Formats: sequence, C-alpha cells, structure tokens
Amino acid sequence: MTKFLLAVHVIAAIVAVGPVTVAASMFPPAARKLLEAPEDAGALATSRLLHRVCQVYAVAGVVVPVFGFATASAMGVLGDTWLIVSIALTALAAVVLAALVLPGQSAVLEGALQDRTDQVGTAQEGVLHDGVLQEVGLQGGVLRVKAVDRAATVRLAMFTGLFNLLWATVTVLMIIRPGSTTGA
Repeated sequence: MTKFLLAVHVIAAIVAVGPVTVAASMFPPAARKLLEAPEDAGALATSRLLHRVCQVYAVAGVVVPVFGFATASAMGVLGDTWLIVSIALTALAAVVLAALVLPGQSAVLEGALQDRTDQVGTAQEGVLHDGVLQEVGLQGGVLRVKAVDRAATVRLAMFTGLFNLLWATVTVLMIIRPGSTTGA
C-alpha cells in the first residue's frame, strides 16, 4: 500500500505542480508582450490560458499533500524533521501561489484589459510612457489600455520564482530525506 500511495503522490506532484511551475513562469513574459501589443489577440489568449492553467492545476495540486500525508503516515515518518520542513515549505508555497502569484496574474490581466473599448479597427500608432503602451489609435476611434507598469510583471516573476524555488527545495528534501532511516 505504501508503494501505491508514494506512486500516486509522485505522479500527482509531476502532473499537478509541474504545469503550475511552468505556466506561472511563462506568464510574466506573456503579460509583457500583451502590455506592449494590447491589440494582439494571441498575446491576450496566451496570457489568459497560462493564468487558467495555473488556476486549474493549483486546485488539482491539493492531491499532492493529501497523498503525501497518507504516504508519510504509512511509512511512519510523520514526526521526522525533513518531513516537517517539507510540510512547512509546501504550505508556504501554497500561500505564495494563492496570495501572490494567482492574484498578481489576475491583476495584470484586469489592468491590461480594464480600459479597452469594443471598437473595431487596426492599430495605427501607440504612445509610449516609461516603456509601457498607454494608448493605441484605431481607425474610427481610440482603444485605451490601462498602463500596467513593467514593475508589476517583474514582481510577479519574482513571486513565481519564489514559488518554484520552494517546490524545488521540497522536491530535494523528498528525495534526500536527511536524517530519515530510509534516506540515501
């Protein structure tokens, strides 16, 4: 039974956490592209898709600690230091994802889309302010794009990096298990 629980735990970590780490890492550059070219439907679709992947797989990621606890219980290592540290880092990673990364992605998307009008046309010229596209002229009207400063995407990239670093540390602890009787 322990081998089954461990297998499900590892597979869930790969299938659920892996996509979040990759999609969250890809989001800031995609958001910058969207901010630079707000009329680019592909940049918008990419940013929305990456955010959705992060949301869906974050929820699916709940399976990882559930099977992790079941595995640890079956192995009799619930009180081991390496496991307690791993649990604390996993909880911290979850907080970073839920409180900083996902809301940050939402804020960037909302900010980039907030002042869009429904007018149709082809972009003719843009007005740059501090390197961020502020306004794009359209045939027959104006498409206004709220400026989301580049610093917001840089902060988001930093939070994403922290999330990824926490998960990498947990992964290393799970493999090495320092101080455990089953460790390498």
